Amino acid sequence: MLYLDYILMNNFIKKLEEQITFLQQELSQMSNELYSQQNEIIILKKEILNINKRIEELDGGIESNILKQDKKPPHY
Repeated sequence: MLYLDYILMNNFIKKLEEQITFLQQELSQMSNELYSQQNEIIILKKEILNINKRIEELDGGIESNILKQDKKPPHY
């Protein structure tokens, strides 16, 4: 009986070690993916800021042209 308990305990420990190894690998993979996604988010945020700046520049140009067109010529 003692020998059987020893074998069962060893099998249990081996399975736990396998699960721990698997979970460590998964955690490492998830961590790498998270790091990659964070970097991608940073890049996308910068692109959004640049696009918003460009839109503001274009809007300013359009407003400027509208104001110029609305002005009466100096001889009026």
